[in-house]
Amino acid sequence: MNGTSHHQIVIIGGGTGGIAVAARLQRALASADIAIIEPSECHYYQPGWTLVGGGIIDKEFTLRSTAELIPHGVQWIRDAVTDIRPDSNQIVTQSGATINYDYLITAAGIQINWGAVKGLPETLGKNGVCSIYDYRCSETTWQMINGFKGGTALFTQPKPPFKCPGAAQKIMYLADDAFRRNRVRDSSQVLFRSAAPGIFPVKKYADTLNQVIARKGLQVKFQHHLIEVRADSCEAIIENIADGAQEIINYDLLHVTPPMGAPDFLKRSPLADAAGWVDVHKHTLQHVRYPNVFGLGDCTNTPNSKTAAAIRRQMPVLVKNLLAVMRNGTATEHYNGYASCPLITGYGKLVLAEFDYDMKPMETFPFDQGKERLSMYWLKRYILPPFYWYGLLKGHTLGGE
Repeated sequence: MNGTSHHQIVIIGGGTGGIAVAARLQRALASADIAIIEPSECHYYQPGWTLVGGGIIDKEFTLRSTAELIPHGVQWIRDAVTDIRPDSNQIVTQSGATINYDYLITAAGIQINWGAVKGLPETLGKNGVCSIYDYRCSETTWQMINGFKGGTALFTQPKPPFKCPGAAQKIMYLADDAFRRNRVRDSSQVLFRSAAPGIFPVKKYADTLNQVIARKGLQVKFQHHLIEVRADSCEAIIENIADGAQEIINYDLLHVTPPMGAPDFLKRSPLADAAGWVDVHKHTLQHVRYPNVFGLGDCTNTPNSKTAAAIRRQMPVLVKNLLAVMRNGTATEHYNGYASCPLITGYGKLVLAEFDYDMKPMETFPFDQGKERLSMYWLKRYILPPFYWYGLLKGHTLGGE
């Protein structure tokens, strides 16, 4: 694709945020000229990869084609963005095309930096090293967990930000259960090394998770992160964030939650803050310097957990504020930082954490969500996946909006 084109609204990214907001805008503005720029022909239900890694569902359950998900009437530009020029309302793509816009929505997601851990890219998916943060490797993760014969199973969590902050521990809890089912837990040690200061930032849920850790006999250290994998010797090099001291752990199974960051093309953009994230007002989701630019999802600098549930609450706020600006009004709708993390603590057990910017619980159901519940596990397993495909990606919220 070459040449120059123009669209009233351009959305960068055809992931959860991009498709959901396009669908909602399409209903609100039936005659709007909307385009999504997205290079990938595949769309993944990434929250399902924990279930794949736990042997609960097949990985194919999490895959759809992008073409079938793009809302009718929205143009799909299958290309990658290389440059954003907000002063002239232009985007340049990998193919050399220039796309002009009146309004821009950035929903570019987050970039996984496998190479930030020395030796990881070369051994991922083999030699006992796995991760549920990759479609293909999510299935390999289950094969390695189910085939584990005992020894040391190490699970790691990097420095923030990263998407689905609970995933690093959820797969560990499932693995622990699988080891017990396969009668190898007594000959194993399960280790968790996390860069975070604690197991979870909301005390109510952290209290429950610390009880889970004690019950399962997991060996946990915080403010430690993985910096190198030595596949030949099955060694993981762990660094103490406080003093830089290094710990060498010989592993038989290593599950890695990889470091992540803002997409490179956004880091280079005038839209970025000093850390490379799209610089938006944390309540209105409008860019702080360019009033015709909005952002949602993982690519922005809003200080909430990076989850699909956050997008569910951000989406109606962004659409209402964008419509107000298009009508020469002011963005007044507020997003309160809501995020949700369905914390699987084992097969048939889940703590549904919901909270806001202030790390205060914002619970949906009329019971204590700080307890492990089978009903919430069923919600994660059976209700949330179809809602994702047929609700969220159609621009709807669970509230029926």
